[in-house]
Amino acid sequence: MPASSVDTFLACSIMIILVLSAMAGTSKQVAPYLQDLSHQNDAERFQSLASYLLLHTGTPSSWGQTREITPSSLGLAKTDASLSYELDIDKVSRLNSENAFSLTYSELWESLGVADVAFQIEVRTLFELSIDLVSNQTQGGETIYEFDVEARKSGLPVLTDLSCYVVIEHFVENVKSSTSSDGVGSLVFSIPNSVNGTTLLLVFAKAKANQQIVSFDVYAFGHNSPFHLPNRTFLNPSPLNYVLNVSFTYPTTEIWTAQVFSFNYNFSLTKRAQGDQSAEYDIPRLTESSPMIIVLTGLQGSSSFAEWVAYPQLPLQIGSEFSQNIAGTIVISQSRIVTMSFALYEIVTRWGGTA
Repeated sequence: MPASSVDTFLACSIMIILVLSAMAGTSKQVAPYLQDLSHQNDAERFQSLASYLLLHTGTPSSWGQTREITPSSLGLAKTDASLSYELDIDKVSRLNSENAFSLTYSELWESLGVADVAFQIEVRTLFELSIDLVSNQTQGGETIYEFDVEARKSGLPVLTDLSCYVVIEHFVENVKSSTSSDGVGSLVFSIPNSVNGTTLLLVFAKAKANQQIVSFDVYAFGHNSPFHLPNRTFLNPSPLNYVLNVSFTYPTTEIWTAQVFSFNYNFSLTKRAQGDQSAEYDIPRLTESSPMIIVLTGLQGSSSFAEWVAYPQLPLQIGSEFSQNIAGTIVISQSRIVTMSFALYEIVTRWGGTA
């Protein structure tokens, strides 16, 4: 299939939103009866549960923003949403086990309140990115890097606009590019050799067919260093309610910069609190169809680091691990296109029970 066909497919996917909007009223009407549906109609029952999860705000409706609250009823919809299937960025982020304020599957299962059903929730971008280092060479006082970025949907190329940032210590550079008909784009940038340590290449991609369809990825490498340290070695950053909560692994860690990046913007974050082994920063509310990637650079001992977290905190998967090979069970998978912070994502819910 040519790239133009993939772009058409992505554009047509937006029409699904209109169909789903028409279904919203029906789903809300059947919600009180979800537990009374017969096991003889499991497919319909699971589909109703999936729609209810995405159209209902949960109780209390602000459970996503309040770190101490476990919802008494589970729903991921944004309060006062202007669209059907518009999800709350914080409710989704609290599904990610790396978030300090995440909920466990048992807590989610109890909040759903349907005792004979197991489920799994996966949230991801609508297409995938892969990043590969092609070459690097030293010239004078800098090193020139070349990377390839590949955008694909189900193995097929996607035409995209690319906005990329390289971050190390106090150094930031933005590079624009695009992917061609084969889904591959090239990035070339230089880094001064006066800095060294873990370096992050942040890649944002927007489908040319629809700029609300976005993807992102982060590639870490060592500049002037034989290795780079894994993400979250020194810090545990957790975004919630537009505040970045950071806990330190070591009390002597020093943070140099805290910055937020999106497709079009990057800002330094304002620190709102500082503790012995923690810090808090305000996250801006951007009206842009793009996820945010928050990067913190600093020093621990003799090691400079760069660590990151996405907001919403994607990709994620939580819930039961299903097997279709167990006799007497039925598993239904349902995929929806949803909106978060003006961008489109895919949520896959899987539901299982006895047949």
